[in-house]
Amino acid sequence: MDDRRLKGVLGEQIAARFLREKGYEIIAANFKSKCGEIDIIAKKAELIVFAEVKTRQKDTLIAPYLSVNQEKRRKIILTAQVFLKLNPRYSKCSYRFDIIEIFLDGQRFLNLNHLENAYTPQKYKKLDY
Repeated sequence: MDDRRLKGVLGEQIAARFLREKGYEIIAANFKSKCGEIDIIAKKAELIVFAEVKTRQKDTLIAPYLSVNQEKRRKIILTAQVFLKLNPRYSKCSYRFDIIEIFLDGQRFLNLNHLENAYTPQKYKKLDY
């Protein structure tokens, strides 16, 4: 596994642990569809969270959340629609799209920034699956 992928996996593990500590249940990780991938899907009460995890080194010049551009958001939203279609037991739940930024110093965890409801799906076309 290359260094970049290793850091991504580490960041996703840190984010999942953070969410569990906040009372969320992780119901899927790295969920893939033909539209894209969602890093973490978590549930707390009647809320589903679709989380994109961005892991960066401490000296990054650009905020990690900025890499979740319009096209990436569109793919995540379409993939979330696929997940909900395949898992009708969550159809009554509300949902939101979060970004979790993980900052590392080498392989050492430094900080986490959880952007709740970072974007909304209203302006994206709904996928008819």
